[in-house]
Amino acid sequence: MGAGYSTLRSLNSECEVTAPGLIYLLGSTMPRKTMWMIRAEVGGKYFEDFKSKSIVAIGWKELGNLGAFGAREAFVQAATKAYPTYRKMQVAVFAGQTFRFVREVKVGDSVVTYDPSTRVYLVGTITSEYFFDESLVEDDPNCRRVQWRGEVPRDLLSVSTKNSLGAISTLFLIPPEANDEIERLLAGNVVAPSKLSAEDEEKEVVTLLRDIQAQGLEFIKDAVNKLDWEEMQQLVAGLLKAMGYKTRISPSGPDRGKDIVASPDGFGFESPRIVVEVKHRAGSAMGSSEIRGFLGGRHKDDKGLYVSTGGFTKDARYEAERASIPLALMDLDDLVNAVLEHYEKMDMEAQRLVPLLKVYWPA
Repeated sequence: MGAGYSTLRSLNSECEVTAPGLIYLLGSTMPRKTMWMIRAEVGGKYFEDFKSKSIVAIGWKELGNLGAFGAREAFVQAATKAYPTYRKMQVAVFAGQTFRFVREVKVGDSVVTYDPSTRVYLVGTITSEYFFDESLVEDDPNCRRVQWRGEVPRDLLSVSTKNSLGAISTLFLIPPEANDEIERLLAGNVVAPSKLSAEDEEKEVVTLLRDIQAQGLEFIKDAVNKLDWEEMQQLVAGLLKAMGYKTRISPSGPDRGKDIVASPDGFGFESPRIVVEVKHRAGSAMGSSEIRGFLGGRHKDDKGLYVSTGGFTKDARYEAERASIPLALMDLDDLVNAVLEHYEKMDMEAQRLVPLLKVYWPA
């Protein structure tokens, strides 16, 4: 065994670890294979083609035969030329997926594809290099041949493995733990982990939901933070409208400490009259001097709302607490949470600024 390699053995272990990244089951000489998910289009549209023709295939046929492309940059250039109206990020995704299929997937790698209608994962081994053939699968001419080894029902998988297989990408690497579980179940291995109790599985699902919610919240904050100042004004005004107020946005230029006035009548004649200042400066927290400046031009019957996507200093919050009028401070977290709470009541113009999708989850 060459320099830099080590062997770790455990008396009560079922596996032997040798050389970084390679795990051997006792009694076997084969390392764990890399395992890929390659989807048969949306809804498993071409699952039966994959199965009956012993292939996996992906689309992006506008790129033509990819066999001559070497470095990733060649795929990027081809995708940029083939899809001139697409955003840069979309083009990068197309290039990345095709590059992996042609250059990173190897003969001997394991592959999985999914049939949503029967809820089974078809598991096989890649047996050929990349080839281009428009006759095998409609719209998906980029192909590799596969020897299918069997099927694993989704219902037998753990929650964590189900989650790892849920990515929407056409092609992605399956994590080692999920790889091992699929192989054990495929072999009918009785050493497979015992099923979680209903209570434990529910806890795992709840934990997964919280993780997804947290990720979703951060992505929404990213989207809000990318708005320009005028769009941010429109978003805050849309939020106040959804809360039952009529709003008036100040024209560009000196606003004497107000960007939006919200009130029942829209003119500020009826109470409550809410005067709003919007500061959209990422990473720049508002201090006590900005709060004092905002309060300086207020009438005694005004209510104040100060929105700062850059947040507030401790002194600014103290200044707001002892203000002579009711004053609420709203940072980026507060703004996004308020938008989510009132989103369905916001008008189309405001929703267009931060388009969101409703996602259902088991209760």
